[in-house]
Amino acid sequence: MFFFLSMFTKCYELLSVVVDSFLVDSSGLHIKSACFCKAILIFSGDDVSPALTLLKQIKARQEIMEVIEKSCCVVTVKKTSDHHHDGRSIGCSGVILNAQSGMVICNALPFSRFIDDGHIKQSLASDQRFMLPHNVGNEKLDIRVRFHEQRHHVDGNPCTSTSSYQAYTDVSKSDTTHPQHDTSAELVMLVNCLEFRKAFLTLFKETDKWRFYGGEEDEELARDSKFLGWFAVLRAERVVDGASDSRPLPWTKSSSLQKGCPVVACGTPFGSLCQDLFMSTLSRGIVSNLAGEENAVILTDARCLPGTEGGGLFLPRGGRGGADLVGVIVSPLCWKANEWIGLTLVCSAQVIFRNIMCCMKTEDPLRDMSSVLHRAATDRYLSSSSSPTDTYPTVCLVDSGHFWGSGVMVAPRLALTCRHVVAGKSSVTLRFHCRDRFHCVPGEVLFSTSSSSPYDLAVVRLPVSAPQAVIPQLATCFQPGEDVVVLGYGGLGQNCGPSLTSGILSRAISWSRQPVMLQTTCAVQAGASGGAVVRKHSGELLGIVSSNTRDYAAEVTYPHLNFSIPVTVFQTLLQHFDHTGDVEAFRVLDSPEDGVRKVWRLQAAQSKL
Repeated sequence: MFFFLSMFTKCYELLSVVVDSFLVDSSGLHIKSACFCKAILIFSGDDVSPALTLLKQIKARQEIMEVIEKSCCVVTVKKTSDHHHDGRSIGCSGVILNAQSGMVICNALPFSRFIDDGHIKQSLASDQRFMLPHNVGNEKLDIRVRFHEQRHHVDGNPCTSTSSYQAYTDVSKSDTTHPQHDTSAELVMLVNCLEFRKAFLTLFKETDKWRFYGGEEDEELARDSKFLGWFAVLRAERVVDGASDSRPLPWTKSSSLQKGCPVVACGTPFGSLCQDLFMSTLSRGIVSNLAGEENAVILTDARCLPGTEGGGLFLPRGGRGGADLVGVIVSPLCWKANEWIGLTLVCSAQVIFRNIMCCMKTEDPLRDMSSVLHRAATDRYLSSSSSPTDTYPTVCLVDSGHFWGSGVMVAPRLALTCRHVVAGKSSVTLRFHCRDRFHCVPGEVLFSTSSSSPYDLAVVRLPVSAPQAVIPQLATCFQPGEDVVVLGYGGLGQNCGPSLTSGILSRAISWSRQPVMLQTTCAVQAGASGGAVVRKHSGELLGIVSSNTRDYAAEVTYPHLNFSIPVTVFQTLLQHFDHTGDVEAFRVLDSPEDGVRKVWRLQAAQSKL
């Protein structure tokens, strides 16, 4: 009887805690987490290790985000004179490299508006490495830096149950709106990242109609796009007082970055507009692709908005706490023709700092900043761990001549892709990316679904085994909400290997109790058709990418709403083919039930999507 009363008491206490977690503060995620930890403590009795483990994880994540948030700022620039005040200001995000010395780096686009066209053309044509303030007209510019007040971390032993819980709830119940301060700054110089520009011109060809701003053609924005890869070095008057942490911001070498690494982007959407609402907004993602010398060009699927240019891309240190700067946001919007790519363009901090150090040899104003630039975090965090993509299946570029897309190796000599990628051809070329080079293998199209089939699928056989192919395990179940990654040759795939984008499995649609369509929130672009949808942590193959979403009426593409064919549709067919070699086994895909056709009805010609 006593046992049941004890359990009833604990259940009642747990219920009250859970209810409290939803009543305390609707925006207080940390409060809910703390209440959840309290619930664990109630049930665990003397064994507090589960609660403490969760507390440590929450506290570590909170500290990482705080480090990132306090490292970012907003830079506004406007033109002033003795007799006339022009109220127009241009803003962007920035990164505080050293709060004590006031060293700040940001995107140079706000300053490009004040440089005459002749000087810009000369700088772009001659690969000029830097510009000094007199080239910009610094005496006529009012430069302001807005930043968050430096915070004090809670002291205490995280391994002690009472102090750990109390310290965490104290932080959680504090005001989540932190004071902001404003200070004046001076321009030290504008620096041109030559490695970034070289890689950028190679990757983003004009014939592909790339652009890095949205909306209609705008002469001023088009002019700005030519100034990508330039960064401003500023010295702010006062960022912290003497009592605050004055250590330089640690940074990591991009040369050791790997695709799939988790990253956090931090910037201020809309620049100088409503800074109290948008300042230092965080977005999580992964490294989608890398290119150029020492990975000068970084693409991430962390979602950013206009105004975040100049903000930081950070690499969390995991269990060690903290985060290292790895890049500076160049453009949050990448458009290819009329397709929104859904990726953020970033320049490596390593190569930016290298160019600044080259200028330090001749420019005295930068010599006192050497301590910041030499304080690079070692790349042991990256090089000591295996690549996040080691367990992911091998994907190849499938080229049918007029069309190209992606393919997934499901056996050493067998690849799956989409019907519209092979485009009715009997043979295609499969290109495997390895060590920055492509290895080409001819492929025979064994089977392609009919044009009337809702399953956009094709089977390609190789004459020899694919080089170093990773063959995936095929999933048997699907859990909406689970973390997934899409691998394919969308975006920059033809130039620098497959891209990775992360998201969740948003829906698994079934007919007759069998999954027939998957939807994810990963960014999927043209060229990713035939790519792989995999479980983020295990690499199990969930499906084959069929398409993203395009509204033909509005002429808008939605990369984060996409459709895939579940592996359960063709898993038994692959097994049958493996045992018998009978290609006709795949013909069943041409005659699915009417319910399946209804699920895939947006493929129909009369659909506006």
